[in-house]
Amino acid sequence: MTWIPLLLTDSSPCLRYLVLTELLHLSEEEEEVQELLEMRELDPLVNDLFKLQKSNGSWDSFGIERISTSDNLQITSMALQRLGYFGFGSSHPIVQRGAEFLFSKQQSNGSWPIPGKKQLIDEEIGYQMMPVQTAIPLLGLVMCGYSTDERAENAFEWLIEQRLEDGAWPVGLSAGNYGGIAGYRRLAHSRWGCRSNTTAVLSCLAYHPTRSKSDEAKRALDLILGTDSKLRNILGFMIARLLGLEKSFGRITFMAKFDIAHILNLCWRVGANKNDIRISDFTEFIRSEQGEFGLWNYIPHPKATRWVTFDLLRSLSRLRNDVEWISEEPPTPFQAYPKKMKRF
Repeated sequence: MTWIPLLLTDSSPCLRYLVLTELLHLSEEEEEVQELLEMRELDPLVNDLFKLQKSNGSWDSFGIERISTSDNLQITSMALQRLGYFGFGSSHPIVQRGAEFLFSKQQSNGSWPIPGKKQLIDEEIGYQMMPVQTAIPLLGLVMCGYSTDERAENAFEWLIEQRLEDGAWPVGLSAGNYGGIAGYRRLAHSRWGCRSNTTAVLSCLAYHPTRSKSDEAKRALDLILGTDSKLRNILGFMIARLLGLEKSFGRITFMAKFDIAHILNLCWRVGANKNDIRISDFTEFIRSEQGEFGLWNYIPHPKATRWVTFDLLRSLSRLRNDVEWISEEPPTPFQAYPKKMKRF
């Protein structure tokens, strides 16, 4: 396993801590792990976030690189997603302040408002509801350990209420009608389901101790796995974005990229069986792309290579073949905008 010395010599204490605990399964009582627990707060990836937090617990775009939005809810969620991914939880004061800021903006029905939009009534044109308006702030909270907080549970209930009959989530509701789905966000087997919205909601469900194994989570994952797309250039995009190497922009498009590394992360958290032909096809593709020294190069930004390698190794090691899993959607080759047949 040539990746071990390469990952354990990385300059980031956060990455070394995750490798020891998540891949090598060392106890937090181990001396080296204890040392890294103290060192990781000095990691520039973390320390910069600590310094940039505002007095109200939020973050803004002035100090966080590659964030193309002025929405403090989304920026604060992205900051918490990074901290949660590194292992910082609800006991940390920085996380607590960020979480309380997000909860302070939550509406009485459990959702968060659509940023920059006045509250519309059913007859008005414009989105009255988009699942991502709640899924984005909720994702930062659940990744930091707030999934069973009563306020987070209310958000989950609101999201479940927006679910379509086929198990997907729509792009939103405008004047009582479902919004149209752009080709690049289509689900292979859903008329009104939006892949970006469905992936965002599923990402939240995947971090919940019980909802991750729910019928809603399993059905959403089944629909997403129906998309047969293998894009090597974006393998690990979600991790690179967490690190600040990829730009974060958009709401509807927040989860629009079909990053197989992220899909595999969802698979083991939800409990999909690795013998599912769609999952085994993805894992075979991923293994074929592993480099000479056991690493997966993140092509657009090589700085993310060791992080992407850690994430893929963790997912591959946690996929199981002894779990109950029923798949209903066949793999379907994906084309965002298929060519139309000419009449003449």
